[in-house]
Parts: sequence; structure tokens; C-alpha cells
Amino acid sequence: MRFIGRFIKPSFRLFIKNKLYSFFYKGLPLVNNTIQSNRGGRLYIFYRISDAGYKKEKLPNINNENCLKNAVSVFPSDKVHWKIICDNCCQETMNMVRKYLPEECIEQVSIGHGAGTFNLTLDKALELDDDAIVYFLENDYLHLPVSLDVINEGFNLGADVLTLYDHPDKYEKTHPLFYFMNKNTHVYLGKLRHWKTEFSTTMTFAARVKFLKKYEKILRKWTKGRHPFDFNMFNELYRKGVELICPIPGCSTHGETAFLCPMTDWEKF
Repeated sequence: MRFIGRFIKPSFRLFIKNKLYSFFYKGLPLVNNTIQSNRGGRLYIFYRISDAGYKKEKLPNINNENCLKNAVSVFPSDKVHWKIICDNCCQETMNMVRKYLPEECIEQVSIGHGAGTFNLTLDKALELDDDAIVYFLENDYLHLPVSLDVINEGFNLGADVLTLYDHPDKYEKTHPLFYFMNKNTHVYLGKLRHWKTEFSTTMTFAARVKFLKKYEKILRKWTKGRHPFDFNMFNELYRKGVELICPIPGCSTHGETAFLCPMTDWEKF
């Protein structure tokens, strides 16, 4: 038995390794350089906008109109479903929103905080089919033109949740989890990007509806107050075995100058 074990175990490990390799590195179908999803499910954009916000030093081109204009150009309404939640927005902001999206995509609310508007969009997302992909998007992000294709690639690789934002704190040795992350990060290969595993991200992320349903209690747990605790939320998901992935280089950035996604000159957008 000991001899047989010695013979079988390495072969079995090699078999598993080859299976994982073929799963993560298999080619994706390309038509006119655009990835075609082979897992079904159309993308839904749930965009949250408000005239209020946290006081942070941001790029000069980070404002309500420029970020929305960028998002609509990258995720056009003829290719994705749009829903924009306008929380306590003034008439000027509402007029601006109507320049970019039709009335049926717009909903005005008076909630007053980010956790509340996230939960409202989560309510709407949970009504969709399990295979639908939802992108929860805040109003202070910029995206590269390739972002829609990269989202599709991530889900074709088998992701249930992903972020386009490569947060620079993951590369800082002062981060309390730096050495743990460095040791436990995995990298996969796509056609458009390499992908790495992450341990947390912001409240701007994409997920399949079946993932949202499975982990609804955790999502609600960390967003039940006025402020969402995204770091805690994703770390608990990680402890549950969830693998959050992120493209490298990243395809979006939060507008705060201290935490811009590396490798891109975001002031040009």
C-alpha cells in the first residue's frame, strides 16, 4: 500500500494540476477582438450618484458629469442594462443625468448615505436571473474603454465576483496584510489581462446574482449602517472561500489621488 501510494499521489497531483491549468488558461472565443460570454447572463449597471460625498482629494476630472459620461461611453446602454439611483440630487444634477440616460433608467431617492443606496440596488439585483451579472458602480470612478470586455473575460474565467480597480495599497509593505497577501495571491491568464486574486475591494464591484443570493447575509451585515465596511465584508467573504479577482493592470480607478490605480494616466480621461 505504501508503494502504491507513492506511485498514485504524484500522478493524481499532476492530473489535478493539469485540470486546473486547462480550466484557467483555456482560450476564450474572440469575435472582432471582443470576448463573447459563453456562460450567459447580460450585464446590469447599478450606478449610484449623489451631490454629497466624503471630503477627499481627487483628480480634477473626477466629478459627477465626467464620471457618468465615461461610464456610459464604456458601458453603452445598447449593450448593457442601466439603472442609476440618484440620491438627494439637485435639479442641476438631474438635468445632467438626463443628458446621458433615458428616463426609464433613472430613479430618484432620498436616502442620504452610501450603505442605504447600495442595499437598494442589491434589492433590485436579487430580483434578476441567477446568471445575470451586476456591476455596482459608484459615481467617482473612471474606466478604460476595454472594461466591458474585461468584465466578460473575468466571468468567462469562472469568477463569481470581481473588481476592475487594482487598489495600490496591495503593493505597500505597510499594509497589515501585505505579507499574507503576497504569499497567498494567485495569478491567472486571460486574453486581455492577467488576473490576480484579491482579499478586498471597494463597494464598486461586479458579481453574478447567484453569488449575491448566496452571500446576501454577509453583504447586508457590513452595510446595515450609514457607511459600508467594504474591507470587512470582503475579508469575511474570503474566509468563506470566495475568490475575488482583479485584472492587472487594472481597468478602473477610484478618483482619490492617494489611491489611483497604477499604470494609467487617469487625468487624460
